[in-house]
Amino acid sequence: MSRQIFVNLPVKNLSQSVEFFTRLGFAFNPQLTNGNAACLIVSDNSFVMLLTEAMFQSFTPKTLCDATQSSEVLVALSSENREAVDDMVRRAVAAGGTLYNGPQDHGFMYGHGFQDLDGHIWEFFYMEPGTACQA
Repeated sequence: MSRQIFVNLPVKNLSQSVEFFTRLGFAFNPQLTNGNAACLIVSDNSFVMLLTEAMFQSFTPKTLCDATQSSEVLVALSSENREAVDDMVRRAVAAGGTLYNGPQDHGFMYGHGFQDLDGHIWEFFYMEPGTACQA
């Protein structure tokens, strides 16, 4: 069975978040996008649901954390090479995102990331061929 993954993230301003990620080159599924949610397409089976805080809160009895003050998740996405990692981070900062850490070079793996408009951490990484996890 092939699974899909939907990561759900609360956002303060949905339209600003959609504009931010559109500037980074992401597309959205219009069938799963409305005034309360936007479905960011990562790949054929991977999606990020950007939900208004009110919509997100309707799914959990827990208090929402302020991602600018606390870490609740690290969204890590693979890239085709090191240059693509650095390019994505540059584009994110130009679109209004912020840096929270410097690039990490582990030899076989290189990564760098940014915080989106709500403080969620997005890591982009390149892993040398043959070192990736196999299913």
